[in-house]
Amino acid sequence: MRRTISRILSVSAAVLAFPAAGQPSGGDLQPMQGPTPAWAKPSEPLPLPPDASGMAFIRAQDIIVHLDHAGQSTYFGNRIVILQPQALAIGNVGLSWNPASGAPVVHAVKIHRGTETIDVLRGSKFEILRREDQLEAAMLTGTLTAVLKVPDLRVGDELELAYTLPSSDPTLKDQNAGILTVNGGTNMPGRYRLGLNWEIGEEPHVRATDDLGGKIGRFPTGLDIRLDNPPILTAPKDAPFRYSWQRLVEFSDFATWPDLSRRFSGLFEQAGRLRADSPIKKEAARIAADHPDALGRAQAALKLVQQQVRYIYVGLDGGNFRPAAADDTWQRRYGDCKAKTALLLALLGELGIKGEPVLARNEGSDDGFDARLPSPSLFDHVLVRATIDGKAFWLDGTLPAVATPSLTPDFPYHWALPMTASGHALESVPWQPETKPDTLELYEIDARAGVNKPARIATTSITRGPKALIEYAQLSALSADQLLQGLRSSMTGDSSWNSIDSVRYHYDEAERASVLEITGTGPIDWDRDSDATSRSLALPGGGFSPPGRRQRAADQDQKAPFYDEPNFSCHVTTVRLPTDTKERDWSFNSTFDSQIYGHLYYRAFDRRDGSVRMIRGSRTEQPEIGAAAAERDNARLSRFDNSMAWLSYTPGKPFTVPTGAQPVPATYDGDWLHSAEACLPKDLR
Repeated sequence: MRRTISRILSVSAAVLAFPAAGQPSGGDLQPMQGPTPAWAKPSEPLPLPPDASGMAFIRAQDIIVHLDHAGQSTYFGNRIVILQPQALAIGNVGLSWNPASGAPVVHAVKIHRGTETIDVLRGSKFEILRREDQLEAAMLTGTLTAVLKVPDLRVGDELELAYTLPSSDPTLKDQNAGILTVNGGTNMPGRYRLGLNWEIGEEPHVRATDDLGGKIGRFPTGLDIRLDNPPILTAPKDAPFRYSWQRLVEFSDFATWPDLSRRFSGLFEQAGRLRADSPIKKEAARIAADHPDALGRAQAALKLVQQQVRYIYVGLDGGNFRPAAADDTWQRRYGDCKAKTALLLALLGELGIKGEPVLARNEGSDDGFDARLPSPSLFDHVLVRATIDGKAFWLDGTLPAVATPSLTPDFPYHWALPMTASGHALESVPWQPETKPDTLELYEIDARAGVNKPARIATTSITRGPKALIEYAQLSALSADQLLQGLRSSMTGDSSWNSIDSVRYHYDEAERASVLEITGTGPIDWDRDSDATSRSLALPGGGFSPPGRRQRAADQDQKAPFYDEPNFSCHVTTVRLPTDTKERDWSFNSTFDSQIYGHLYYRAFDRRDGSVRMIRGSRTEQPEIGAAAAERDNARLSRFDNSMAWLSYTPGKPFTVPTGAQPVPATYDGDWLHSAEACLPKDLR
């Protein structure tokens, strides 16, 4: 699944529409020349003001979508005056299209210079690129690109460019959906027009954001939005992503989310049908014989898809929305998320496990989908949700084989769309604070040899979530010796390490955690006080930078909530004290347990058994807080403790550990991988 955004300029207006896919098939799909279609009458250009400033001035920019029985087409028309040399790059024209939808039609490429009009296409032509430009990202799109470097373009020229792209999806045919929008934050001054029109009988469902209000002109078979010099429009600072949906019009032939769910369910049901002699049935029988329980079978089926079918995005022959047949995917041993999902569903079906495909968005930005019109272009991923022993498990065939079936998705979705034959509503994926840290850093400094000697250092990094899978993909590809030598080469001699003696890495599937352990020696950066025998040390990972004030410019929505991207981190530092000192002469500074802006900040110290232990936890408790709560916390911000965690030694000056303090475990106490409760204050464990 991919979302395609067709653009003229990234700094101006855009249209989001169904991507199409196909296979290059020859010279007949080169850009044609032809007149502007009757449904796309260009706007009257806006006069260039005498005080025009910036890189360029948009005399007219038209983006018009037309819907008919064959699908949709999009007209792009621009007249841009170049005011600065930086804008000459506009003359590098590129058109991209999918041959399965047809070829683009170029209406004009002209330079207006004073009273002279130069027809660029009389002496220049587009160059067609057939190469796949995203192979390094494991993507086969079939997209063709035509490029034209407009010759002799100068500052002061007005460049006119107009063309029409067919964008009918070969799978959904005349079921259209898309978004028309003006990029509010970076648009250049000038005249903008967004249009949507249709033939009789092809009227879609339409929804516009409130900020377009009276700017929409409607007529029986379409609508127009005309904006002259639209003001810069930015989303409220630190607001949830849904507040970024501004100045846009959505259109969709799907009346409800269940309609979209049913339509795609049929595609996956068809792709999952196996031939009578399908080798997939033999694989399922083997899995069933090896694993007596349903969860074990599901996990084995998932591993088979993850390990034996490599990931390649395939947008050829209508593959952008249509999943490849399971038998075909197994035969060629590669496929995209749709193909892997169809194959996994077929395997689960043979094993008697009920599963359903689910549309989701791995890129994030799915906050607010419940307020959007139903559209498949909102999603970029599909995975499986299976019912096993009465529980719903998520299975993703595109992830590394260490990503086993899970009760929660591996990516933090806000919304997902299960695809069922009866149709399913858009479904909220509930959020709750993590019980284990996304990142847990254990740092042990063994200074028992003395304050003037290098220390033994042991660090352990435990990572969960998507970052753990990325780390696994990177580090598991290295041999143990490669990993050791690589870290030894990059880290030895820096401020923390004199030597790297050993490195161990593994991924714990049951904990869904990536674990990297490093041991060696390093200097201790003691600060000397006025007394030559006193020492102090800032402990690694012990302090917090103060959070930013939650405040917005006066012209932004003051009532919008403030967003804190959920995270949970924990740092545990233990210093084994020099044996030639007295434990009672070692002290530490402030502890705290506070929440501000919906986020927990926790730090605790302990001193016992010849060591000082520090733990620092940080966790999102509320991803969103209201404006009133933010204002109250703004008043508290000056009291935020952003001190570093200090360990101090003053001979002959005993320090008494506060009574009632919560015991803090050392890095070498307990099993931090399986239980990290100490990262939170007692009342939240």
